[in-house]
Amino acid sequence: MSTPSASFKDYINLHFVVFLWGFTAILGKLITVTADVMVLYRTLLAAAGMGALMIFRKESFSVARPDLFKLFVTGAIVSAHWLTFFFSVKLSNPSTALVGFATCSLWAALLEPIVKGKKIQFIEVLLGVVVVIGLYVIFSFDFQHPFGLFLGILSGVTVAIFGVLNSLFVKRMTPTTITFYEMVGACITTALFIGLTQNTNDINSLIPSAMDWFWIAILAFACSVYAYAVSIELMKRLSVFFIQLTLNLEPVYGIILALLIFGESEVMGWSFYLGTVIILSAVMLYPVLKASQQKTE
Repeated sequence: MSTPSASFKDYINLHFVVFLWGFTAILGKLITVTADVMVLYRTLLAAAGMGALMIFRKESFSVARPDLFKLFVTGAIVSAHWLTFFFSVKLSNPSTALVGFATCSLWAALLEPIVKGKKIQFIEVLLGVVVVIGLYVIFSFDFQHPFGLFLGILSGVTVAIFGVLNSLFVKRMTPTTITFYEMVGACITTALFIGLTQNTNDINSLIPSAMDWFWIAILAFACSVYAYAVSIELMKRLSVFFIQLTLNLEPVYGIILALLIFGESEVMGWSFYLGTVIILSAVMLYPVLKASQQKTE
């Protein structure tokens, strides 16, 4: 649920961020290097960009040592989220990755009350399930990539985890500080993953092409530095669950973008439009049902 201080501008900003994240699946398809190499450079550029922004704004990099450790651990979870998501895109397709990712609202509905010591709300779980049903309707034609779907679901679990954690951090740290240290932690984690799983002697496999650098820069600066800083700032006024529920529009935006970019090969059937109606209904009904519930309590 949104807090009383949430404004119409906050909702617009949230949807713009979701639109940017919907573009990431498209970029994952356009970029030719492996998913882990893509994530490595994305997090490296994002950390550098956020650090430069903090220097320009004369913001302090100082954080308490316990918080620094927590931010690095959360950064490792961010790395796991992006690795599972982009490996899902590479091993299957953007649609499969997005439908798995979209389970994040259900995981957030279960995790946020546990972490914050609150009672699990039936409405939140119910609407989370409704969103999953809507996505099932959209992608019911594609069950050819079970492992890709599994990785997509893992990406949904991990995004819910670090979303809940960030909602706690934002109470005592700035969004830029949180994003900077999480990107550093994600970069270190991804580098370790590559060192353990790839043949690092093949240096050519670790060097993106010029076009790949262009797309990775968009991933880093638009979809990471800007989008994550804004999303964390919005957590001051919007609940984690409402943000996660709105994030389920990411597949809708992603499919629309794929249609515009890749042409008729991405045209969806009636199931896409029916599923879209179900998802939008859940997103719009949530604040109404939550407000009605509070009046009766």
